[in-house]
Amino acid sequence: MRSKCRTLDFKPTSPDQLPLWNYDGSSTEQAPGTDSEVLLKPQAIFKDPFRGGDNILVMCDVYEPAKLDDSGNVINMKPLPSNTRFACNEIMERAKDSEPWFGVEQEYALLDADTHWPLGWPQNGYPGPQGPYYCGAGAKKAVGREIAEAHYKACLYAGITISGINGEVMPGQWEYQVGPCKLMEEGDHLWMSRYIMFRLSELFNVEVSFDPKPIPGDWNGSGCHVNYSTVETRTQGTGWDAMQKQIQKLASKHMEHIKAYGEGNERRLTGAHETAPIDKFSWGVANRGSSIRVPRQVPIDKCGYYEDRRPASNMDPYIVTAMIVKTTLLE
Repeated sequence: MRSKCRTLDFKPTSPDQLPLWNYDGSSTEQAPGTDSEVLLKPQAIFKDPFRGGDNILVMCDVYEPAKLDDSGNVINMKPLPSNTRFACNEIMERAKDSEPWFGVEQEYALLDADTHWPLGWPQNGYPGPQGPYYCGAGAKKAVGREIAEAHYKACLYAGITISGINGEVMPGQWEYQVGPCKLMEEGDHLWMSRYIMFRLSELFNVEVSFDPKPIPGDWNGSGCHVNYSTVETRTQGTGWDAMQKQIQKLASKHMEHIKAYGEGNERRLTGAHETAPIDKFSWGVANRGSSIRVPRQVPIDKCGYYEDRRPASNMDPYIVTAMIVKTTLLE
């Protein structure tokens, strides 16, 4: 992620009031040096937990500026190929009547910035086996809590819909949840929460890893599970049937989704450590070893949500939420 700062002579209340802003796309490999301008377009505003006061953080997406062709006609600005938000917004607009809701579980690992080894681990060694660290308490079990708590507070201040945090299975590994969010909110809020995490890590001189398998071997990987529902699945009486139909649609597009669910995910989705094998789709009630987990209460209530456990911790939420919506609602 990248950022830059500017000073305004007014206090904006919506992204539409903020100006477009260009930057050097040749330095980010998004444009050639001979035509280097790329535009930032403001899309969402959050309070700035670092500067406080009237300061804000602005989530932007990127565009190629308007140009003149050889005949002098104006070619309107267009989204860069890396602008996954633009495509996501088009899909969400088509599906908005189904009111898709998301809740994302972002897992991450905290690493020593010099050794690149997880916080709290013996130098050139390993801690005790997994078991006591998940939601644990104590100096040797909840390593890095001060960072996780600071991030929680900063996100709450910023106005991000963060709904909780917990220590994860591997020591030095944590999770926070963003949601429930509707439509584009999930992508905007999750990306901004990641930015705040990177900024906080600078203060602690700690490296934040979103690698899906930060440590090889008998250690849990890091995922970014997506909890998902629509008005159809939330409808009492018929929601359970609608959910099963959506899951079958996801099954038919399994490998297509896998290819877009994060880099390095094959190291994580092995069938061990609470994952399903990467090449086999499965679903089950209360089964964390399946591709899709349905909460135990859903068959009882006949409605609710389900969890796609396949996305990796480094997934792009614009791509993943758009794919889930497109597959379940538009195809």
